[in-house]
Amino acid sequence: MLAYAIRRIATLVPTLFVIITLSFLIIRLAPGGPFDEEQSLPPAIKANLDAAYGLDQPLARQYFRYLQNLARGDFGPSFKFRDVSVGELIAQGLPVSLTLGLGAILLAVVIGIPLGALAALRQNGVLDHGIRAIAVLGVALPSFVIGPVLALVFGLYLQWLPVAGWVSGAPEYLLLPVITLALPVVAYVARLTRASFLEVLRTNHVRTARAKGVGELRVIVRHALRPSVMPVISYLGPATAFVVTGSLVVETVFGLPGTGRYLVQGAINRDYSLVMGMIIVYGCITLLCNLTADLLYRWLDPRVRHE
Repeated sequence: MLAYAIRRIATLVPTLFVIITLSFLIIRLAPGGPFDEEQSLPPAIKANLDAAYGLDQPLARQYFRYLQNLARGDFGPSFKFRDVSVGELIAQGLPVSLTLGLGAILLAVVIGIPLGALAALRQNGVLDHGIRAIAVLGVALPSFVIGPVLALVFGLYLQWLPVAGWVSGAPEYLLLPVITLALPVVAYVARLTRASFLEVLRTNHVRTARAKGVGELRVIVRHALRPSVMPVISYLGPATAFVVTGSLVVETVFGLPGTGRYLVQGAINRDYSLVMGMIIVYGCITLLCNLTADLLYRWLDPRVRHE
């Protein structure tokens, strides 16, 4: 297991290097620059700004200089947010996005797996049809519809929870955003669990356990649950990365100071350093989530062999 984990971690380094290189080249070779919208700037001042940020140097030199700074943990200064480094912006917004995303994934697992198992155990019954209908609704409704509806009902009408904003250490401000972000994942997890449970319940080892007189609860927990969650584990790797890095809409609806807005603002403003910093952070999160899913998959099923 340890050797496999080391090999998988070793493959992350060249993958991340490719992500950094391609992102750098695409951003720098695209038409325009961070100071092109400053129409009032005289050419001399614009040239001084390019020189100050190293934009007047050859592209290869800019690239190697960026790698050198990145090796020291320096993402560089932001071109649009004055007197603030990209690292400081990421440090401000990333904890909020991570808390929001990981909370949504945890809620999805806690709710989705039991719902999927119940639907499979009551196949074609009223409970099964109800859970499947809710799952379809959760997949079909986008977050920019679910979020305002939840804010309207629980924030304005019932006044149980705050509608928007962020106060550090106050979990009530995260409850509605987490539910909004978790609902589509709950739907996918429930559907995957149901389909996998139905398949596992028809396998020979489950039939044998029942034929030996093993109790139904023990059959489900000991013989059916572990192999049934394997597809869910495979899905949760990219799903966690998507939820953590793709919560821009939810952060905007509920006014949360996450990192999603920095990526959009950086792309609009052609803020090279900010966009690169966000891409690297999101790339690392995606690679780590997939690595975690692979390790969990191998731990749950030792029979799996990876070349």
